[in-house]
Amino acid sequence: MSTEPIPVTLLTGFLGSGKTTLLNQLIRQLPRSAIIMNEFGEIGLDHQLLQKTDGPLALLSGGCICCTVVGSLSPTLKNLFMASSRGEIPQFERVIIETTGIADPAPILDTLINERWIAARFQLNGVVTTVDAVLGEQQLDSYFEAVKQVAVADRLLLTKTDLADQATCTALQMRLATLNPGAPIITVQHGQVDAALILNAGLYDPASKTGDVNKWLNASRYRPAAATTLIGRPRAEEAVHDNRIRSFSVTFDEPLEWMGIYAALQMLLSFRAKSLLRMKAIVNLKGKDKPTVLHAVQHVLYPPAELPEWPDESRQSRFVFIVADMDADMVQHMLREFHDAYASGQLPIPAAQVS
Repeated sequence: MSTEPIPVTLLTGFLGSGKTTLLNQLIRQLPRSAIIMNEFGEIGLDHQLLQKTDGPLALLSGGCICCTVVGSLSPTLKNLFMASSRGEIPQFERVIIETTGIADPAPILDTLINERWIAARFQLNGVVTTVDAVLGEQQLDSYFEAVKQVAVADRLLLTKTDLADQATCTALQMRLATLNPGAPIITVQHGQVDAALILNAGLYDPASKTGDVNKWLNASRYRPAAATTLIGRPRAEEAVHDNRIRSFSVTFDEPLEWMGIYAALQMLLSFRAKSLLRMKAIVNLKGKDKPTVLHAVQHVLYPPAELPEWPDESRQSRFVFIVADMDADMVQHMLREFHDAYASGQLPIPAAQVS
């Protein structure tokens, strides 16, 4: 197998939002993929199963491999990788993980990022969330899990638009853009979507080895923290979860002390992880000529990554946040105060170094 990490796409979305229909289409476009699902017996894939092994794995027409999560994701990925390395199953070029409809994506991201054996062989390629155009509003109102799935997405796929009127689709698109300003919204009918639109949805394009960080960060879609109020439209229902969500940006003009910023982020992750739905940043660190990218989802902080060059003329540090039940001013002040305290020598907190 290639020495390059195998790209992993996480496919999530609430119950009945069309994940499996989409997956059927992706399998046709992406041969030599490994498909991981939570419930093999309920997958509903319409591809002919060519061969079954003694374990929860099947080979699909077109060269794809389908298996279930056994116990946890980590051994499933390890078993797939080792079976392919030994020639027991065909080599695969990518992995698509389909979650259950009410799953929290954070534990899966934690496995991909923080388990060393897995992180050395697999790399998160992006989070894709399907949203039902007909029932999406109701699901977002009723289930905070649906809101979290939208908040962590790199791509939002609006499904079943052929069954919803235009006004409903437009209102839902506006709501999704408010909940997650940085994620492009792609309209899907009958699961039909160009796979190229949802692959390489994260920071890096494996083909070119360059980062389209401005597109990934999309900071211009986020309001500054000082101007941020609760998201949501005036509605009477108590279950409107949007009213708990804020999305905002924080910027710094001067180069930043890494340890101060790291200490602030660790404080947020330690005490408010459930509230920190997503954070992305490109930062100008003291002593570094190149920009550093930061990314967090709830309690999971990605390893810092250094880009080969700045994406534009600006050397401003830019953070974007999507949070629940958390004040934007508090986050901004924490970053500033921890940074200033460390820069002045008042906060000698050991922290991880940027490699």
